[in-house]
Amino acid sequence: MSAAAPHIPVLLDPILTHCAPIRGIWLDGTFGAGGYTRGLLDAGAAQVIAVDRDPAVFAMAAEWAKGYGERLKLVEGTFSDMDQHGADLDGVVLDLGVSSMQLDQAERGFSFMRDGPLDMRMSQAGRSAADIVADATEAELADILFHYGEERAARRIARTIVAARDLAPITTTLQLADLIEGCLPRKKPGGSHPATRSFQALRIAVNSEYDQLFQGLMAAERALKPGGLLAVVTFHSVEDRMVKRFLQLRGAKPTRTNKYAKTEEVDTAPFDIVTRKAVAPSAEEMVANTRARSAKLRIARRTSVQSPAIDPRETGMPMLPPQRRSRK
Repeated sequence: MSAAAPHIPVLLDPILTHCAPIRGIWLDGTFGAGGYTRGLLDAGAAQVIAVDRDPAVFAMAAEWAKGYGERLKLVEGTFSDMDQHGADLDGVVLDLGVSSMQLDQAERGFSFMRDGPLDMRMSQAGRSAADIVADATEAELADILFHYGEERAARRIARTIVAARDLAPITTTLQLADLIEGCLPRKKPGGSHPATRSFQALRIAVNSEYDQLFQGLMAAERALKPGGLLAVVTFHSVEDRMVKRFLQLRGAKPTRTNKYAKTEEVDTAPFDIVTRKAVAPSAEEMVANTRARSAKLRIARRTSVQSPAIDPRETGMPMLPPQRRSRK
């Protein structure tokens, strides 16, 4: 994939439509191939602060980024810290899907479609998927697969992994995919690969994705100025549930009844909800871009209200139970 022809950004047109007119300073917290950043700049944003924890994406964008001059600011970091990268923002956009560039690079270890080292680190630093597979207890592995991947056969897969690693290290994507496929029933025609949920779970664990999402939503609330817009694109049910509940919690307006028995809303919510229902891709977009099929977009507008932080459990964020340490 060349820098001149980046992957197609999902639900970009609905974002630009619902957030029009695009102006002021925006932060793209998941820069990737730069599709949202370019769309925002071309639509009229004065500047986009483009944040990504994968240092490789900025090298790939180097040539086309020059054309935007000071309107484009590239920042290596996480969107959970976005309020350290920008303040009084007019908008924030987050695309929570895995970058197609990362999936296409076998050496990054995100996909079982190509053999490569079992890595999955977006930042290319820290604990890898191979480390988790090698060191986690059977119970910890089962919890990761069940809570992060919604894998019903989590215990069976964890047991298989522990038995296999006692014979030889599990270091590549196809090694792990073959192990998982071998211990599960044969997939139905047209069904997903048996390792899909397990790979998703390990990727989420490696990159602390759910915690990053919750912290990122709270950081966006701090970074947006009154009237600023938050647009979030999700690709699976757990992420969408977290975003939906966050916006329900932060967009809920208590009511009060006056002496004339009239009920009125009290403006004490940090957000006004712009999209009451999640926006789905059009049929045309799904045909043009298969990656869009499971995508959902939610948008809210920041108010001037300041509220205390909430507990991440209120958003339905999956959390792993504490474990007693025992390699078996």
